[in-house]
Amino acid sequence: MTRTHPLRIRHAAAGDESDVRACVEAAYGPYVERIGKPPAPMLDDYATLIRNEVVHVATLEGRLVGLIVLWPEEDHLYIDNIAVHPEAQGTGVGGALLGLADQEAQRVGLGEIRLYTNAKMTENVQYYPRKGFRETHRATDAGYQRVYFSRSLDPQHA
Repeated sequence: MTRTHPLRIRHAAAGDESDVRACVEAAYGPYVERIGKPPAPMLDDYATLIRNEVVHVATLEGRLVGLIVLWPEEDHLYIDNIAVHPEAQGTGVGGALLGLADQEAQRVGLGEIRLYTNAKMTENVQYYPRKGFRETHRATDAGYQRVYFSRSLDPQHA
C-alpha cells in the first residue's frame, strides 16, 4: 500500500527561486517551438516576484511541483502565471493552485478571477473552461496571441 503525501501550498521564499525557475522552464519549455519564442512567464523576474510575495509554490514530498503568481487588482484577482511541472500534470496540482486563487480572492473581498494564456497553448485554452472560466476575448499583447478568461466566484462559497 502506497502512502500518499499531501500537497502543500505556501508563499515562495528567496531560497525557492531556482526551483521556481526550473519548474517554469519545464512547464513552458515545450511551447517555445510552437510559439516561436519563449512564453512570457519564462522571461519574468522571479526574484522580484518572490520578494513582492506574489508567488505561491506547491510542494509534494518537499519537491516543488507547481507555482502560481497572483495579486489583487481593483475589481478582480489576477493570475499572472500558473505552472505545473510536467511530471505532476494531471494529478490535481493545477486545480489546487486555482483553489488557492479562489481562497485569496475571497480573503481580499474580490468576486472575480482573471487570467490569460497563449492561444497556441491549446491545452490551457481547453483546460480553463473545465475549471469554470469563460473566455472573454482574444488580443495580441507584447507580441503574443492571448486568450483572456474570467471566473466569477459563487458568493455562497465566499
